[in-house]
Amino acid sequence: MTDANPDTEPAHDPEVLQLAGQVFDLAREGGTATLAAYVDAGVPANLTNDRGDTLLMLAAYHGHADAVTALLQRGADPNRPNDKGQTPLAGAVFKGEDAVVRALVEGGADPSAGTPNAVDTARMFGKDELLKLFGAQ
Repeated sequence: MTDANPDTEPAHDPEVLQLAGQVFDLAREGGTATLAAYVDAGVPANLTNDRGDTLLMLAAYHGHADAVTALLQRGADPNRPNDKGQTPLAGAVFKGEDAVVRALVEGGADPSAGTPNAVDTARMFGKDELLKLFGAQ
């Protein structure tokens, strides 16, 4: 067996890094069909970038409910926080993406997860309808 060479490990391969960048762009841009195809082909549903943002976080934050649903159906963790402790649900509440919020809740997102959590964020912005959805009057 040979020692692993950091220059040839897949995580350091420029082509792999380029592909990862493309997949993150698909999440940001809402390229649902292509994004789903990549995950179906083996890209991890919980792939994270250098800030700990998952594909789901990026799709949610940028308002792509269809991409959020597709990722959730493929095993993306709706409660996984980024490096700042933020969850996709709190990000969607902050951005006012109600369709994404509903998709995340239907997909099992916990409104009390993360810092600040979705409940606190909804309270901060006076989103009473979301507080009702979260069961947090």
